[in-house]
Amino acid sequence: MTLRVERDAAAGVAVVTLDREHRHNAIDLETAAELVAVWRELRFADEIRAVVLTGAGTAAFCTGIDRGVRVAQPASPYALDDPLAGIGPKSCDLWKPVVAAVNGMACGGAFYLLGEAEFLVSARGATYFDPHTSYGMVSAYEAVYMAQRMPFGEVARMSLMGTAERLSAQRAYEIGLVSELTEPGELLPAALRAARTLAGFPTEAVQGTVRALWSAKRAALRQALDQAPALIALGNLAPERQAELFGSRRTAPAYRLR
Repeated sequence: MTLRVERDAAAGVAVVTLDREHRHNAIDLETAAELVAVWRELRFADEIRAVVLTGAGTAAFCTGIDRGVRVAQPASPYALDDPLAGIGPKSCDLWKPVVAAVNGMACGGAFYLLGEAEFLVSARGATYFDPHTSYGMVSAYEAVYMAQRMPFGEVARMSLMGTAERLSAQRAYEIGLVSELTEPGELLPAALRAARTLAGFPTEAVQGTVRALWSAKRAALRQALDQAPALIALGNLAPERQAELFGSRRTAPAYRLR
């Protein structure tokens, strides 16, 4: 198992932990399948009324798709099989509130998950960045999800600057991506406090409010995501060239937190 799920039925809260610390909680095909299964299972778990999503360890919340994953693709430029496209809670029709507790690095495919959480609680040492352009890849799904949560100029800079810069937790808080900053040891307790509060309210009202909030932007989000496969197919370098760029990256890249 690459996920840990801990349930507190008395509080009405489940904690879902990406448990691949040795791979910076990168998502392989097994993890992607487990995420879908967990979200769908929690839809029917009436005792669970709110969820905290986090990553094991302190180095990373999630660093996106595992570089070892290989997915066969159709030849058509109009079709793309993205193994992360359905891993978020909303994609799996879970409308119970999800609080993300972000520790360490959150980058690339992590935004599929963060983009479908209600709000983010972040450790002060966490960083946010999108490496796609540095390695010859189009940031499509990730940029679209973050464009729903960040000012346009901020998400454009993060998406385009690749590994050259990282967004600090403080800056993420200032621009509204993060709703609460904590010291590292207080991250999970802070997220749990919020989740337990939500779980203590009448669940019909909470889930109705979640649906109302998402309805305000879901149509535009769906239209934007529909464009992603073609943009990726047209703009991505060949996998061999991506691997070459990734392999030649500096061990200590020059970037600045902002």
